[in-house]
Amino acid sequence: MIVSSPASTHEAALTLLLRQGECSAAELAAQLAISVQVMRRHLRSLEEKGFVEASPQTLGRGRPSNRWRLTSAGRGHFPDGSEHFALGLLQSLSQSLSSNEVQALLYNQAERQANSYRHLIGAGALGHRLEKLVELRRKEGYVADCEAEPGGRSWMLQEYHCSVLRVAEAFPVICDQELQLMRHTFPDCAVERVHWKLEGGHACGFRLEPLS
Repeated sequence: MIVSSPASTHEAALTLLLRQGECSAAELAAQLAISVQVMRRHLRSLEEKGFVEASPQTLGRGRPSNRWRLTSAGRGHFPDGSEHFALGLLQSLSQSLSSNEVQALLYNQAERQANSYRHLIGAGALGHRLEKLVELRRKEGYVADCEAEPGGRSWMLQEYHCSVLRVAEAFPVICDQELQLMRHTFPDCAVERVHWKLEGGHACGFRLEPLS
């Protein structure tokens, strides 16, 4: 990845930290094809804006090396969609319906969305369908990618930025809906959640393995 201006370098660094959780200045510099000294200046600028923070880590002898990660303001730099409307709607529903009824409504929504996804991604190999899903999710405001795991049978779908994160923080049942969504979208796979942002992970991760 090569960037050409301070603004684009800032955006690229923030996106890398979102995807990878935390990095050293040297790791970011290598990925952005700039010097470590220049990268440190960018990180200090982002730190002054409140978008990143550092924690020292000692590896063997020598002075500690900073590991950089996004702050809540840095994560909020990425678009969150229509969370205010969704929060208000769920709060209204929770006041008039039981928790089981709210959950049933969300699961029905997950099934309808999965039907739409299956139509859009079509048939074919699991990797091909996952790549199409990643494209759709990116258009919806997610920062996502997928890759085959060692052995080539199972795949990992990672979502580093969730467009409904603030809604999920208030209504964790939304995350259960997301898991059901993935299972309905890929009914020929065993789907399990292996990372979860609400439990402190830097991404929500789903492992998919074909059933046959």
